Amino acid sequence: MGREFLPNRSVRVPLDKDSGDLAVTPADYLYLEAEDNLLQSGLWASHKKAFGWQPKGFLLQGYPLIVLYRKLPKSSFGFAYVPHGPDLPQGFQKPEILAKISRGLKPYLSTGTIFIRYDLPWKIKPEIPFFQNNNGVVKAQGDIQPPDTVFLNLEKSEEEILSGMKQKTRYNLRLAEKRGVTVREEGREKLPVWYNLYRETAERDRITIHPEEYYSNLFDLFSNGAGERENTLRELKLYLAYYEEIPIAGIIVSHFGTRATYLYGASSNTHRNLMSSYLLQWEALRAAKVRGCKVYDLFGIPPKEDPDHPMSGLYRFKTGFGGEIIHYYGCYDLPYRKTLYKFYSWAEKLRLWYFRSFRKR
Repeated sequence: MGREFLPNRSVRVPLDKDSGDLAVTPADYLYLEAEDNLLQSGLWASHKKAFGWQPKGFLLQGYPLIVLYRKLPKSSFGFAYVPHGPDLPQGFQKPEILAKISRGLKPYLSTGTIFIRYDLPWKIKPEIPFFQNNNGVVKAQGDIQPPDTVFLNLEKSEEEILSGMKQKTRYNLRLAEKRGVTVREEGREKLPVWYNLYRETAERDRITIHPEEYYSNLFDLFSNGAGERENTLRELKLYLAYYEEIPIAGIIVSHFGTRATYLYGASSNTHRNLMSSYLLQWEALRAAKVRGCKVYDLFGIPPKEDPDHPMSGLYRFKTGFGGEIIHYYGCYDLPYRKTLYKFYSWAEKLRLWYFRSFRKR
């Protein structure tokens, strides 16, 4: 992956895994981004700032890092979060590097910071135990971004992509076409239509969603060119599936650099037998391919095929398109205040149990 992505490029000092601390330099987050990584971009940081997070930008000897800080309610304490970062070369994807980065960041964070959480975009390497030398880095109670996903190679021809799908997937997307489902790329003005479908989905699946303003703000930032860089593809697409002119499903897909990412999906409680979700993904990945994207990220599956998993249907759906199954390490924490971190972890464990188990019963 190329590394010429900083508009205010500084000279990158080679990373030294044996040195004491890693050089951390403050930088304007608006002008930082890791290649093809939406969550490590000034645009995403601006989006999260509108909803209570305080973004900070840094350079790790030339490599960009965006950190989000959130204060706990009615408290002088808070925590820092690194979404899909740090985006470092493979040889430096180790716990001791996180410990060095955390030491370098500490002077720039609030004195009330309990811990810093890294949502790692590093692929799991089974032959290298991640905790061989953890340097105080601990596994978080839960993951924020999905640590397992599917990548589809858009550099293949459409025929090759189709042939790589499971037979049932090809059948279902053709079935949607035969039954009269049509897919349209819509503008931001149709976002309320999509959000109504999303609320139906949330009620049906008992999931928590953001208010409509969260998604409209993201569309506005993309269209306004927040953190815009020359020759970098930045688009947010809304696709709706219709049956007899009635919207029955919809998805939101980002085009960022050479990666397209399926971010959000919604469907009606009616006409679910029309298999519109299959046709939506097919049309979205075809459009991304035309726009020059090389990868289509289906963004989130269960860790393995398990019929007892509550999201086993999602696993079958997304893996049915073929592609490569990717496993990331997920979230890891480095506590600054160990006693307070223990209390926070206990409370977080209870909250996750409520939302992921009790509420879904």
